[in-house]
Parts: sequence; structure tokens; C-alpha cells
Amino acid sequence: MKRAARQALVGLVGLGTEGEAAVDGGALSAEQRRLVEAIADALYQRGPGMAFTGAGISTESGIPDYRGPNGLWSRENPTRYRDFLNDPEVRRRYWDRRRQRYPILAGARPNVGHVALARLQAAGYLEIIVTQNIDGLHQKAGSPPERVVELHGTAHAIRCLSCELLWPAEEFDPGPPGTIPDCPVCGGLVKEATVSFGEPVPRRILEHALALAEATPVMLVIGTSLKVVPAAHVPRRAARAGAFVAIVNDEPTPLDREAAVVLRARAGAALAYLAELLVGAPADSARERAS
Repeated sequence: MKRAARQALVGLVGLGTEGEAAVDGGALSAEQRRLVEAIADALYQRGPGMAFTGAGISTESGIPDYRGPNGLWSRENPTRYRDFLNDPEVRRRYWDRRRQRYPILAGARPNVGHVALARLQAAGYLEIIVTQNIDGLHQKAGSPPERVVELHGTAHAIRCLSCELLWPAEEFDPGPPGTIPDCPVCGGLVKEATVSFGEPVPRRILEHALALAEATPVMLVIGTSLKVVPAAHVPRRAARAGAFVAIVNDEPTPLDREAAVVLRARAGAALAYLAELLVGAPADSARERAS
């Protein structure tokens, strides 16, 4: 599949004779298409690469980001891990918010950006996705769970902070509003299996992500401000190791000066075009064009 896709790419992104791309860039401008084509060229020449994703890839699925102008943190303060541990009222508010928000998160569907990355993985152009997101949309889009590294955990599981047992979210009963659940096994504190503000990223997971970044030839950074540490060290490690770094984000990032490509564009349109260049049109899209 990868060989056929590479043959289809010849002449589209500087790999052969010059010519107009036979794929649809959608809402992208000519300059944006040119930059996506440069990313495709790097994946073609050097891949398989690695993707590092943040909240910006999921906003098109209706999940708000944290740091943007309309982000969650602009409307309310995040729950700090120390406060969660020490203050029952903080835990009560945390669980009441979780009861309200989780059904929305659980019902969210992957968008074209998530699907495009899964297609690039299946075709051999991306090896691993490291994500800051807790929404599980990469896996819903078809990325194999073993090839998605969730730096900040997942909202789709509940974890006991004492005995470390995990429950799928749909199997854990948090009780009625206004109550604080506890571990049904040991009675300890429970929270969603995510890294809260002020809580350290598990060392094993962080070191694994950094090792992957140091070895990758291409680092595709999507939808993240790169202001959250230590997660932001992952793409920076790739840049320092000599990887071709491409950034797709609406706003500037601290890594822009070290990147080979900086693309200001919506993640969905850019990634869909990237996948179409390298893999071809999705089956549904091809049928629509034929009809």
C-alpha cells in the first residue's frame, strides 16, 4: 500500500515532474497546500514519522481546548491535584463537573483530522501518536491503542489513588450529584485516570515518549500551544535530535523557530489533505466524486 501511495505522490510534492496536485485541498489556501505538500514530502522521504497532538485537533469534534480565548481555563480555574487531595469540597465540585461533562465527552466523535492520522498510521507513514488529549478520539478513529501514547491519561477510566485499581468509566458508578465516590475495594480517593493540574506525568510514560521523539525522523506537531511542560519537551527533543519538525497550529508556539514547516491552519483540513496526498481519497469521498 505504501509503495502505491508513494507512486501516486510523484509529481505532486516535488518528487517528480511538476504539476498541479490531483487532490482537493478543501478550504486551504495555495500557500497552506504548499506547506502540507512539504510535510508529505518529508514523510515520503524520511518516514515513518511521529505525531504529537494537543487540544487543537479535537476542537473540531466539539471539545473545547484549555488555553485558547474560549478555552476552559479562561472560564474556570482547573482543579489542582493538591487541592483535590486535601479539600473534600474541591472533590465534590470535581465530581459534579465530571457528571455533567463526561457524557458529552463520551459521545464525541473523531473528526477528519483524527481519521487522517489513523490512515497515515495504517499506510506506514506514521508509527506513533503521542497525545496530550484525554478524549480517546485517536483510538475511536482507528489508531491502534498500542500505538497511541496518552501523556495525560484518559477520561474514559477511573483510578483509585491508593490501590491503583482502574475501572472503565461506563462501569463505575459515581453516585448521585453532590456526593463524593470512593474506591469500592479499599475506600481510597478516586478520580478520572488523567493527570490533573499540578500532578506529575508518570515517569515511565514520559520517558517512553521522549525516547520515541529522539528516534523519530519526522515530528508532526498538531494543535498544541507547547506551553505545558513536561509534555512540550517531547517535540523539542525530536527537534534537538535532528528530526524534520512540522507544526500545524492556529497560534505561534515556542518551537516555531526550530521547525522546518510552520502551518497556520485548521488541523482537520490540513491533515485530510496530507492523508489524501500520501494515501489517496477515503473510500466514501471517492464514491461521492464518482456519483
